[in-house]
Amino acid sequence: MPTAGTADGIDGPRPRRLTYAAALAGLEGLALVVGGVWLAVLGITGDPDDRGQAITGGITVLVLALLPLLAARGLLLRKSWSRGPAVITQIMALPVAYNLLQADSLAIPVGIVLAVVAVASLVLLVNSATTQALGIKGPGRSG
Repeated sequence: MPTAGTADGIDGPRPRRLTYAAALAGLEGLALVVGGVWLAVLGITGDPDDRGQAITGGITVLVLALLPLLAARGLLLRKSWSRGPAVITQIMALPVAYNLLQADSLAIPVGIVLAVVAVASLVLLVNSATTQALGIKGPGRSG
């Protein structure tokens, strides 16, 4: 039975690595929300080639923002399910960062930041302190 103040019955303070991973996932989610709103507003108020496509793109990005935001909340609450969506978010961010790095524009620094955040998040998420804090047992470990 879970104890008060902790999720899934895991006692002790939340490791800093888990908090940092949650913060990075939350920041990625917030960045996606900003990007989605920006795309949708530009689609409505600007002069895009295809207004419907711009608005749809903005809405899609807003929906995609739910994955890292829910993962961040789950990580903060020490829910074991939250590591999967957080890892998936980082894996999806790596090809986006690579594509941004291929541009000849202001997108290059954004790609660098995204790549650093994705790799740092992955390192934090697979760390043993994080997996223990989430109550995740490795293969062959019972009980």
